[in-house]
Amino acid sequence: MIPKETIDEIFQTARVEEVIGEFVHLKKSGSNLKAKSPFVDEKTPSFMVSPAKQIWKCFASSKGGNVVGFLMEHEHFSYVEALKWLANKYNIEIKEDRERTPEEIEQFSIRENLGVVNEFAKNTFVYNLTENEQGKAIGLSYFLDRGFREDTIAKFQLGYCLDESEGFTKLALEKGYKIEFLEKAGLTKVKENRRFDFFRGRVMFPIHSVAGKVLGFGGRTLKKDKKVAKYFNSPESELYNKSKILYGLYFAKNTIIKYDRCYLVEGYTDVISLHQAGVENVVASSGTALTVEQIKLIKRYSDNITILYDGDAAGIRASFRGIDLILEQGMNVKVVLFPDGEDPDSFAKKSTATELETYITENSKDFVVFKSDILLKDADNDPVKKAGMIRDIVASIAVIPDAIKRQVYARECSLIFGMEEQLVVQELAKIRRDKVAKSYKQQSSKPKPSATSFAAPPDEDIPIEAFIPPEYADQVAAEQQKTASTNLYHDLIYPQEYDLVRILLNYGLFNIVTQHVEEDENGNEQIIDIEVPVIELIVHEMEKDEITLENEALSLIFEEFREGYHNDTLYAETHFTRHQNQEIAKVAADIISNRYEVSPNWKSEKIKVRISTEVDKLDRAVMESIYSYKNARITKQRMEIQQKINELNKVDTPESHEEIILLLTQQKKLDKVKLLISDKLGRIII
Repeated sequence: MIPKETIDEIFQTARVEEVIGEFVHLKKSGSNLKAKSPFVDEKTPSFMVSPAKQIWKCFASSKGGNVVGFLMEHEHFSYVEALKWLANKYNIEIKEDRERTPEEIEQFSIRENLGVVNEFAKNTFVYNLTENEQGKAIGLSYFLDRGFREDTIAKFQLGYCLDESEGFTKLALEKGYKIEFLEKAGLTKVKENRRFDFFRGRVMFPIHSVAGKVLGFGGRTLKKDKKVAKYFNSPESELYNKSKILYGLYFAKNTIIKYDRCYLVEGYTDVISLHQAGVENVVASSGTALTVEQIKLIKRYSDNITILYDGDAAGIRASFRGIDLILEQGMNVKVVLFPDGEDPDSFAKKSTATELETYITENSKDFVVFKSDILLKDADNDPVKKAGMIRDIVASIAVIPDAIKRQVYARECSLIFGMEEQLVVQELAKIRRDKVAKSYKQQSSKPKPSATSFAAPPDEDIPIEAFIPPEYADQVAAEQQKTASTNLYHDLIYPQEYDLVRILLNYGLFNIVTQHVEEDENGNEQIIDIEVPVIELIVHEMEKDEITLENEALSLIFEEFREGYHNDTLYAETHFTRHQNQEIAKVAADIISNRYEVSPNWKSEKIKVRISTEVDKLDRAVMESIYSYKNARITKQRMEIQQKINELNKVDTPESHEEIILLLTQQKKLDKVKLLISDKLGRIII
C-alpha cells in the first residue's frame, strides 16, 4: 500500500493542467482551459480544466474529477497505477514498508501484472542489445546497419531477445515473475510441458500506450528462412489490443498537437526513421487495417491526417476503406505516394529533414484526387468502369458528416471528371438516402415485443389497465408505485440535495450572519445576530430535524462534512475534489464545475456594470437552500400520503376509513410545517 502522506504529497504536487495537457490539446479560455472531449466525438469543445480548482469536467460525457480520476478514465489505470504514474512524473519517491511477497503480487489485477512483466521484458531486451555480446553482435549491428543512431535506439527502447530456447523465461522465473503472466503476455510459450521464448532471436520494438506504458512488443526475425514469419506481435490480452493502439503515439502526440497534423505510416521502422529525420508527428498502424478506435486516438490531438504510402504498395486499394473511416469521423485526409521502390523508411534515410518535409508538402494529394488517380488507371477509358469509379468516389464523399465539406468535395469531383455538379450532388443525395433507408430497415427488423409485453391501448377512452393480463396486475401496480416514488425523488428531492451540497462545497468555510434566540438576564427572549460558518449552520439545521440525504454520493460528502465539523475540522472543497474515493471526487468536481464564466470585461472600470453574484447574497442563498430542501421533503411526504389515501378510498372498509383519518391528520401537521417554512422563505404557498 502507498502511505497516506505520500498520496497527499502526490495530490499536492501534481498539476491537473500539466497532466491532462500530455493527452489533450488544451486552449486558454478565461481562467480555465478547454478542449474537445477525449471521451466522445464533438464539434464544440466542452472539456474544461480548472487550474485554480485542480479539477476537470467533460460536459459531453458527464465525466469529471481530479487528476487521478482523469488517468483512471483516460488510460484505464487502477487507482494505484495512476498514483504511481504521477509519482514517477513528479519524481516523488514511494516508500513502502516492505517488498511484496509472491502471494501479494498474485493479488494484483491482470493488467497490473502484465504491465510489470512487460516492463521487465523491455528492460531485459534493452540490456541484451547494449550489454550482452550476442545482442550487440546481432541485434545492435542490425539496427546500426539500418541507419539508426544510438540515441534513436535508446529513445524507442529497442532491444533484442537472445537466441536461446528459454533464456528469458528462466531469468524471469528466477526474478519471481509468474509463468501464467509470462504466457499471457505472449513472452513465453508452453506446449506439452515444454517452455520456450516466443521472441527468441528477434530484435524487439516495445509498443507503448499514450502514457508511455509498455503494452506489448513487435519482434522482427533476422533469419533469412522464408518459412519463419518476419514479424511477431504480442497476442491480444487485457493489456494489449492492437486495434486500439498506434505505434509511436507516445513519442508523437506533442508534435501532432504543435503542427496540427498526424502522418500515418505502416511499420515500426517507418516511424523510427521519420523521427530520426526530424519528422516526429508520425504514427503507425503496425501492419493492421486501420480501425475506428485508432482514428479516434489521432482525433484527440488533430483533425488532420496525411497517409504516407509506399511507392509500390500493393495494398493501396485495400486502404480505401481506411480513408472512408477517417472521413466518417469528420477528419481531413491527404495522401502522399513515395517514388517507386521507396517507402517512408528508405526515403527518410536518404533525405535531409528539409527535403523530406518538402517532398511530403509538395506531393500531398486530397483524397478525391488521389482516389481518382488510382482508379483512372484501371478504368482504361471504359465508360462503364469510369461510371463505377465515380460512384465509388461519391460514396466516399457521402460518409463525410459535414454538409459544407460534402458540397465542396462534390464540386471538386465534378471538375475532375468534367461533369455537371448537379449530377454529383444528386448521386450523393441518393447514396445518403439509401444509407438512411437501410438503417431504418435494420431497426424495423428487430424482434417485436413478446406476447407478455403490454401494448399501448388502441383507444384513448379505454383505460390501460384493461390491457394488462390479470396475473401481472400486482406486479404492474408495484412497478408503477416504485416508478412514481423514484420520479418524486428526482423531481423534488435530488435537485435540493444537490444544491445543499453545492453550497457546502463552494461556501462551506464562509461565515454568514444568522439570527439566534436567547434569553437575557431578565429571562426575556431576544433575537441577536451571530456569525457562523456555513458548514456549522447547515449541519445544525439537518441534525435538528434528523435529516439524512437520500442520494448515496451526496450523503457521503455531507456525512464527511458533518463528522469533520464535530471533530473541529472544517473541510474545504479541495478535500473532496482530491478525495481518494473517486466517486466522491467525481461528484465534487461535477458540482463545482462551471462551463461558463463571467468575462473579465464585465468587471472592468470602463463598463461599470455591477454583476451580482451568489456570494454577494450568501446569507439568503444558504437559508433558501436549507428551507427549500426541507420544503421539498415535506412536499414529497405529503404526496406519498395522498397516494395512500387514494388507494384506501378504492377499498371502502371501516378499517380503511380509520387509516384515512390518521393519514389526513398527518397531512395537516405537514401543512402547518410548510406554512412555517413558507414564512422563512418569504413565499406564499397556496
